[in-house]
Amino acid sequence: SPLSAKLCILKSSQEGKLNVALFFQQKKPLSAIIKEVCDGWSLGSNENFALQIADSTNFYITEKNRNNIKNGSILRLTTSPVSLSTALQLHERIQSSSMDAKLEALKDLANASRDITFAQEFINLDGISLLTQMVESGTDFGDLLSFTLTAFVELMDHGIISWDTFSVAFIKKIASFVNKSAMDTAVLQRSLAILESMVLNSQDLYHKNVIRNPTPINDEMAHQLYVLQVLTFNLLEDRMMTKMDPQDQAQRDIIFELRRIAFDVECEPNNSGSIEKRKSMYTRDYKKLGFINHVNPAVDFTQIPPGMLALDNMLYFARHHQDAYIRIVLENSSREDKHECPFGRSSIELTKMLCEILKVGELPSENCHDFHPMFFTHDRSFAEFFCICIQLLNKTWKEMRATNEDFNKVMQVVREQIMRALSLKPNSLDQFKSRLQNLSYTEILKIRQSERMNQEDFQSRPILELREKIQPEIMELIKQQRLNRLCDGTCFRKISSRRRQDKFWYCRLSPNHKVLHYGDLEETAPPHFGELSLLLGLSAVPVADIKAVITGKDCPHMKEKGALKQNKVLELAFSVLYESDEYLNFIAPDKHEYCVWTDGLNALLGKEMTSDYTKSDLDTLLSMEMKLRLLDLENIQIPDAPPPIPKEPSNYDFVYDCN
Repeated sequence: SPLSAKLCILKSSQEGKLNVALFFQQKKPLSAIIKEVCDGWSLGSNENFALQIADSTNFYITEKNRNNIKNGSILRLTTSPVSLSTALQLHERIQSSSMDAKLEALKDLANASRDITFAQEFINLDGISLLTQMVESGTDFGDLLSFTLTAFVELMDHGIISWDTFSVAFIKKIASFVNKSAMDTAVLQRSLAILESMVLNSQDLYHKNVIRNPTPINDEMAHQLYVLQVLTFNLLEDRMMTKMDPQDQAQRDIIFELRRIAFDVECEPNNSGSIEKRKSMYTRDYKKLGFINHVNPAVDFTQIPPGMLALDNMLYFARHHQDAYIRIVLENSSREDKHECPFGRSSIELTKMLCEILKVGELPSENCHDFHPMFFTHDRSFAEFFCICIQLLNKTWKEMRATNEDFNKVMQVVREQIMRALSLKPNSLDQFKSRLQNLSYTEILKIRQSERMNQEDFQSRPILELREKIQPEIMELIKQQRLNRLCDGTCFRKISSRRRQDKFWYCRLSPNHKVLHYGDLEETAPPHFGELSLLLGLSAVPVADIKAVITGKDCPHMKEKGALKQNKVLELAFSVLYESDEYLNFIAPDKHEYCVWTDGLNALLGKEMTSDYTKSDLDTLLSMEMKLRLLDLENIQIPDAPPPIPKEPSNYDFVYDCN
């Protein structure tokens, strides 16, 4: 029947045989078709022949794939792969002592190995062991090694034998090819393909430190290691692109497990309480867990990415870091609704963000040289990575005092924290965690400000000139603030060798900045300026008589025998030298007051204010003033040099004559 036949063009590998048209009868046994062809060409026994598709695939036609033949296909009558003249001959040829003959045999083997029928016969001859021995011996190189690895990959792709049968020495030999700086591209590609299959199909080899303890990284090959890393992450791609089925009980049980661990509830029997009561209880708990859909949280995991990968991470966190998980859930459920950090929503968005950062599931980029060795130091590295980052997210949320409206802002800060920590190339997850501890929200703000100030626009000549012009105005503003604080006055503890120091004295600057008033206090409450008479033994030091301000260990009261010579006290001590050898000795209550008084006294004497507090205020105020003045010039290129002055006009007739 024409419906069950395919019109093909048949040619033979035997010389002298002409091409003929053939109706390939699909209902007729393949052996019968081959017998008719052999009889027509007088080739004798048909057992040593087979039909092959004459294209780039060169697949042998079998009873399994015969239906894939299309009309007009070109078929070739060739030696059967199951005959000794093919598999056995190739097995012998690749062991030839002649390099040229060996190379031709390996080329033929790489081509023939794509067919599963031939692959089965060659593997039965222990051909895989022969190829691995050739690789491990290290005698083959260049094209010989390339075609050897190609044949090996083609044979293994059929899944006839297990990857667990190979030795660690063989896999390490393949891994060494990846790390060589001057390796042939074809060998490199085949080696990466073998390592990919090893990661995907053999957990046993993975755990034997083949990849987890790689050889030293060569800069020229770093991008190839990045490819290997991406291949490892591809194991997560299936879960990332898998939607949760809200009707799947097994998947819903995971959500029940999250609820049970968080709130330590027993599984209620079906008949305990009314259905409405149980639904209300579930809804309440799911809200505390931070799911978007409180009624049916399974709906939250239908978005891909991250799909079921987010749920896997949440369950891993709940089981392996139970204390941290319970603390985060209960801590947020006890806050106001607008200030709680929703664990469920955060986990889903964080998993999606981590996949974007690490490019999970994407094809490797030839231009990328990123390689993160810390992901090969743990069996569940991505899940552990998530556990570290979800705790970071909760910490950053609290530092930012965020509300639900700030969710995206928090995620942006967390992304920046993770990216900055990864850029330092930590060698382990613990090292990555310690790097994050130094990247708090406050530190991120400082880094951002520093980077903005170091941008090219802020270093241009006009900007620097503007900054120099503004700086004296800012310093004058800081000086006035310091003097005003001195006018408000401060209570100081009296200097005593006794541990108990409950007596105070008070000092302040007069409003006209000409006199320092001081005296003992019965209480710590400072008097108003009009009430200075309340001070016991009121005294005054004219500012004109002040000779110098002395700080630290040079102060006379720090040299006395009974003085408290602690480092903390030394940092807060200062003295005012007036007249010839009279001193007014101070110990500030804290560092802030110390900076205010030393700056203020230096300003009265016409000296420079050099405290850290002044430098901080100057940077802050100068930065704010610069931003305000440049606000209208945003996104406008500022020239490095002023525009040229135009030439004078030839006449001034355009000037209006006032007379």
